[in-house]
Amino acid sequence: MRPLIAALLLALPLASPAADRITGKPFATRSEVYAPHAMAATSHPLATQVALDVMKAGGSAVDAAIAANAALGLMEPTGNGVGGDLFAIVWDPKTRKLHGYNGSGRSPKALTLAEFQRRGLQAIPAHGPLPVTVPGTVDAWFALHQRFGRRSMADNLAPAIGYARDGHPVHEVIAYYWGRSVPTLSKWPGFSEQFTVPCGAKETGCTNGRRGPRTGETWKNPHLAATLGAIARGGRDAFYKGDIARRIDAYFKAHDGFLAYDDLAAHKGEWVEPVSTNYRGFDVWELPPNGQGIAALQILNLLEPYDLKAYGFGSPEHVHLFTEAKKLAFADRAASYADPDYYRTPVATLVSKAYARERGKLISMERAMKAAEPGVIPQLNEGDTIYMTVADADGMMVSLIQSNYRGMGSGMAPPGLGFIFQDRGEQFVLKEGHPNAFAPGKRPFHTIIPAFVTKDGKPWLSYGVMGGAMQPQGHVQILLNLIDFGMNLQEAGDAPRIQHDGSTEPAGQATAMADGGELDLESGFPYETVRALMRKGHSVRFADGPYGGYQAIMVNPHGGYIGASESRKDGQAAGY
Repeated sequence: MRPLIAALLLALPLASPAADRITGKPFATRSEVYAPHAMAATSHPLATQVALDVMKAGGSAVDAAIAANAALGLMEPTGNGVGGDLFAIVWDPKTRKLHGYNGSGRSPKALTLAEFQRRGLQAIPAHGPLPVTVPGTVDAWFALHQRFGRRSMADNLAPAIGYARDGHPVHEVIAYYWGRSVPTLSKWPGFSEQFTVPCGAKETGCTNGRRGPRTGETWKNPHLAATLGAIARGGRDAFYKGDIARRIDAYFKAHDGFLAYDDLAAHKGEWVEPVSTNYRGFDVWELPPNGQGIAALQILNLLEPYDLKAYGFGSPEHVHLFTEAKKLAFADRAASYADPDYYRTPVATLVSKAYARERGKLISMERAMKAAEPGVIPQLNEGDTIYMTVADADGMMVSLIQSNYRGMGSGMAPPGLGFIFQDRGEQFVLKEGHPNAFAPGKRPFHTIIPAFVTKDGKPWLSYGVMGGAMQPQGHVQILLNLIDFGMNLQEAGDAPRIQHDGSTEPAGQATAMADGGELDLESGFPYETVRALMRKGHSVRFADGPYGGYQAIMVNPHGGYIGASESRKDGQAAGY
């Protein structure tokens, strides 16, 4: 070892075995990324490079986000694609304000609650034709592009088309989840033919002579290349009103489905106003329902009165207070987050400080809640997604999330189109009178949520944490790590996470929590904390994997941007 390096290392304070060997910081798997002009953070290194290439060629952050998202639909079909929905928050440096887009689709108009009852179903199935809703992604691309794009959509889609035609190597985490999906989804028409490769009977993971691509193998999707090419030439209507829509209509008619040409032709997403709360001087922004973003705002409001910094990261108080606040927010989430066209969620009340003060009286420092009732309505999660964020040299920042919902979605993959439809309709409740009850032409409760933070009216952070019900929990934990515990952007994502599971859900049979649920703690929390939580009545367990996927871009006060990417995924933050 060279003398200078040795001297520096000896001068550092002793660190835990998990600490970075140079800095001594406990939760950094790698350094933050700094760049003077632009930044992209996605869950796939090639998609990150696509975004940077688009911006280097003169594209805006929105152009780059569209290009990277299209590439991710090819490269990470385990989480997203043109068969899913999309939500985004855009910081526009010209107007100096945030713009939100809700790109979620509606249920088929020919499918009714009575049909589910006729089939004897108490919850919507996870796979097959019944949970399929109209995919909103393509419409969202064009809406975002019309307002904020600079390059043509053909140019934006060209990188994904090229990779789909010529191939790309599959990354490790994606290969793992792809392989897990094959046995479940192979029964649905079109899936095996388009999303598996031949294999020998003695190969591990071989299902009926087919398997998912393995790590490092080249994957091509010529059908998706053709679909994206048609969209590039014909615009959004090529997908919703053209030959693609007619082929989708015929496919579902042939396979006991209800999604029809008229459902696609009628689709339109909408611009929405983001909603905020202030947490210790930072304005945190989420999109309103039918998504779950305001749950993060509710949790932050409930936690603000407590001195979390004094308690310290990983302390029993930190984990306990977070979990109890989550239980209260999720009780409201189950009761009143729904399609605003069908139910008026009392958003202003739910995110108010006064409401949080009243609800906060239910939190005990000594005992864990076994049940949590909603505070507004007297009656009344295995998701996979991609989150990405992009920032350009002009100051535009995009926080974008896109999903097929449960892993690779419904399994329904129309022949020759190269994508799988989402199963987002599984999130409806088959219970008349519930705000999220199934109805024809209705948007389901949505788990995918982008986030943004401003400080004194200026952009500070564009970030998200994908992963079903983990998302608002992850949003809050990242901010606590940054604001209360003083971590940097990469540490904030690498620090061990908390996930509480078992709250009343706004989906399925909406069974109420009665036993306090389960508290999952990622490796890294001290055993003293685990024992203290158990004494308070928490049911603590170890779970490997349900902690979400994080990407973030922060404005560097010295100029340019800071980027961070999830250490639990295949992703990359990079800039120029």
